[in-house]
Amino acid sequence: MDLQLDQLRALDAAVAEGTLEAAARRLRVTPSAVSQRVKALEGTVGRTLLQRTKPVRPTESGRAVLRLARQIELLTGDTVRELGGVASESENSGGRVRIPVAINADSLETWVMPALGRAPAGVCFEIHREDEEHTTRLLRDGTVMAAITATAQPVQGCRVERLGAMRYRPMATPEYARTWFPDGPTARAFAAAPVVLFDRKDDLQDRLMRRRARRPLDPPRHYIPSSTGFAAAVRLGLGWGMLPDVQTTRDRDTGRLVPLAPDLHIDVPLYWQQWRLHSPTLTTIATLIAAAATESLR
Repeated sequence: MDLQLDQLRALDAAVAEGTLEAAARRLRVTPSAVSQRVKALEGTVGRTLLQRTKPVRPTESGRAVLRLARQIELLTGDTVRELGGVASESENSGGRVRIPVAINADSLETWVMPALGRAPAGVCFEIHREDEEHTTRLLRDGTVMAAITATAQPVQGCRVERLGAMRYRPMATPEYARTWFPDGPTARAFAAAPVVLFDRKDDLQDRLMRRRARRPLDPPRHYIPSSTGFAAAVRLGLGWGMLPDVQTTRDRDTGRLVPLAPDLHIDVPLYWQQWRLHSPTLTTIATLIAAAATESLR
């Protein structure tokens, strides 16, 4: 099977950008050229690779070819930089590579960004924000090359490295704690007190309540899908919420926030999973992430 690089790049660009028009702008060709390249690739593999929706989406076969396309693009960029050359301006100028990575919101907004800021020149990140319990799906379908995940079992074709654990505590303002938890974190108090959640996939608060009450509880809920906004809601007294220690050091030192009980916490293990690929760029990113985790996680 003879797969052409320009056709693989057209598939990658179409999926990444969402439309053939946007892919054409990225590749500096016409939308018709992108469409022809994708159709030619589909003819070569004998499968439909793209669903022509808005945005376009890869089929199951398309995801397999997409992984190959992104692996080749990454290795091409590595080689161009190693040789000190300049690639085609319309394809991979100067050895630039795009690294799609899935990262949970709390890690992204606390300890990960400084690590990414030390990445080599020419690396562009495409961050997919997803709960650490669900990032493996993005690895499995080829959307990302690497992910911070809570899953120790490696996705097929990936390697995994333990980073550490984020310790989450149920935090609230002192006034909120006095009002809603006068007798401490009892089952009755948890059942009545408003709680802040990131989204409907966020089960940390419910896990803690089940552990304490020995049964499911259904208190009033605020959904705030932003790590910064979530913490702000807790600081404003909208409810209690599970916040990572790495995000609340100053709050605890100043007394702005207090834990509902000193012994209540949940440790969420974090792992770095990446494609099993001999890429100096991907190896460097993994090293930077591991070093940042050593400084910030338990």
